[in-house]
Amino acid sequence: MLDTVERIVACRDVEELWVCLSEAMARFGFTRLFYGYTNHRSGQNLGDREDITILTSFDPEYMRAFLETGLYFHAPMVRWGIDNVGARSWRWNAERAEAGLLDSDEMRVHELNMAYGLVAGITLSFPQTSQRTRAGIGLGLAPGVEHDDLDALWAEHGREIWALNNVAHLKITTLPRMSARRALTPRQREVLEWVGDGKTTADIALIMGLTPSTVEKHLRLARESLGVETTAQAVLKASMLNQIYQVAHPRSA
Repeated sequence: MLDTVERIVACRDVEELWVCLSEAMARFGFTRLFYGYTNHRSGQNLGDREDITILTSFDPEYMRAFLETGLYFHAPMVRWGIDNVGARSWRWNAERAEAGLLDSDEMRVHELNMAYGLVAGITLSFPQTSQRTRAGIGLGLAPGVEHDDLDALWAEHGREIWALNNVAHLKITTLPRMSARRALTPRQREVLEWVGDGKTTADIALIMGLTPSTVEKHLRLARESLGVETTAQAVLKASMLNQIYQVAHPRSA
């Protein structure tokens, strides 16, 4: 376990971390993972879909049906994760479906899950750092594995699984993340950092050796990439996504 923790802590980007976590969870039998993180939660609303960080090894066709149709708004496990911290077996949702306790939208999610063999698994919901943040991960076992198998696995390795996923989540919050929109260019990041330091357009032009109109162009493109209206919003959002004020770390040989 400590070896995996050290690998996670040493990761320099989200993609590298996701590979590390996926390999670690596969050793427990979790072959399908779905992680989500938002800084834009308001009550039950998780914010704009394009602003949610999503990492997944679920079937691409499943993800299109789950995300593009808005079904994730109605997913019982997602709803549970918004209001709770800890771990919840998917058995809970299956039992509610059998008892007729799911509404029509929740049943659509349940039927989609069954169609893709998402039967036995567990959802982990992580402690929030502010009222605006929420994060969780769904860990699915291979098709054919039953709920009793998951219960036995969790009884033996639950603390380790929780700890590894929690460490991975905390690491993700420190790494640069992209929304579903375009990533910022180095110039766009730099001008936003100078704005965040209180510099005017004229100041930034002088510091960077650019014309004021070029600085304004970089700011406009940064706003478009981040999907915001004002430069102040762009600085805030880029900061929440860890896309500015990042130290460049050399990779180990």
